[in-house]
Amino acid sequence: MKTYQVDKNGYYGRFGGAYIPEILHQCVQDLRDNYLKILESDDFKREFDQLLRDYVGRPSPLYLAKRLSDKYGCKIYLKREDLNHTGAHKINNTIGQILLARRMGKSRIIAETGAGQHGVATATVCALMDMKCVVYMGKTDVERQHANVQKMEMLGAIVVPVTSGNMTLKDATNEAIRDWCCHPSDTHYIIGSTVGPHPYPDMVARLQSVISAEIKKQLMEKEGRDYPDYLIACVGGGSNAAGTIYHYVDDERVKIILAEAGGKGILSGMSAATIQLGKEGIIHGARTLVMQDEDGQIEEPYSISAGLDYPGIGPIHANLSATGRARVLAINDDEALNAAFELTRMEGIIPALESAHALGALPKVEFAPGTVVVLTVSGRGDKDMDTYIKNLNIRDL
Repeated sequence: MKTYQVDKNGYYGRFGGAYIPEILHQCVQDLRDNYLKILESDDFKREFDQLLRDYVGRPSPLYLAKRLSDKYGCKIYLKREDLNHTGAHKINNTIGQILLARRMGKSRIIAETGAGQHGVATATVCALMDMKCVVYMGKTDVERQHANVQKMEMLGAIVVPVTSGNMTLKDATNEAIRDWCCHPSDTHYIIGSTVGPHPYPDMVARLQSVISAEIKKQLMEKEGRDYPDYLIACVGGGSNAAGTIYHYVDDERVKIILAEAGGKGILSGMSAATIQLGKEGIIHGARTLVMQDEDGQIEEPYSISAGLDYPGIGPIHANLSATGRARVLAINDDEALNAAFELTRMEGIIPALESAHALGALPKVEFAPGTVVVLTVSGRGDKDMDTYIKNLNIRDL
């Protein structure tokens, strides 16, 4: 049977793999040898499920957005990952990875973060498990996401501002990898998205697959069938999207729409629409689509959303686009802002700017009456209030 899941060598079609410095080879090999054994063991599943239920607050609701549905002429269900502890889907992955790190004898955790949600989720589980935590964050993001920086520090993490490049997510990831190279024996790197060398993209997707597992059950209760007609999610690295589609990716009845960050426009030179603009290359240990110039130098991405301005994309999503399994839409800053204000005023839900990109896809798709759409609201908008308020006054609401 044809599958869009990872193969035994860590590839999604021609994307994926592990392209890493020699010093990290043993770390990544150990992870590759152990992650499935650990994730599939009864004691891991028991502890993971219990923490997701009692600590994170899962299952997250599947909410029928009636006014939004009326506007777009279909049934729009919102998967409310914004209601998780720490305010986003990121906690699903960090709890899983710290349980894995503990079972592998690691005592120190490092992470990268853009919007700060993954950093907060990592700092949270490190506090919970009494482990040292260092979070790398671009200086640009430290300034625009200061509330999340304060949360990480209150939780006991050391936040390291990164001043290379354009001081955002790519540069934070570079620094985290450098740290890992210096401390390979005692450190586990909790990557926050479906990026990096194999087995990370698959491991993160599996830990996030709780989202689609819940959607199946919840749709059966609400619609009498366990699949939607459409799944919509935003993609930067792509972890919330991977979790949303995980149990549906091989089900051709379900159409997949991925919303990436168009920035000021695909052709503006200020965009993070990697799938539209990228060429095949290697970034942070995986072969995928990368925004790069003709000499192979990485081009700086831009998005109003701190969590989406990454110049690569998870290899699973590169493959879904290349094979035509997913439709990819670039949502510009203005379209995302309009969608955020629309959801806020119509449903009383303030989404993260990342999630607003998924909402921005709704006007670009024609839905037949009765179509069932599930859209993942990957995070809440607390962290983006400064940006929203700045833009509120210039909009005719």
